[in-house]
Amino acid sequence: MGEPRIKTGIWVAAAIRLGNSQGKLGVVVRKGDEDAGGILVILRGREGNMVLSQFREMDGRLGWLRATGAAPVDEAATDEYVARQTRYDPDLWVIEFEAANYLPPFEADIR
Repeated sequence: MGEPRIKTGIWVAAAIRLGNSQGKLGVVVRKGDEDAGGILVILRGREGNMVLSQFREMDGRLGWLRATGAAPVDEAATDEYVARQTRYDPDLWVIEFEAANYLPPFEADIR
């Protein structure tokens, strides 16, 4: 059995508070399903942006994929990726953080 899951809206609120407390200012760009929506995280840095996409391991553990690749991308590529994903999944949350080091403010297994 995997780790217990909390509602997405609660997780997002906690992540935003955590980021703000660490100086990685965060905002909700798009609200998704409060209970079980997926999450995209935009990390804004000096050289562009990275988008992390949430996924679940086979055992239920939460993981994050560098959805736009290992290197930062420009604003147009970020917007295009987010638009494509939200068309595919209307329940998706999109949050963003100012993160010069391209690391989210929460603990994350990033691939």
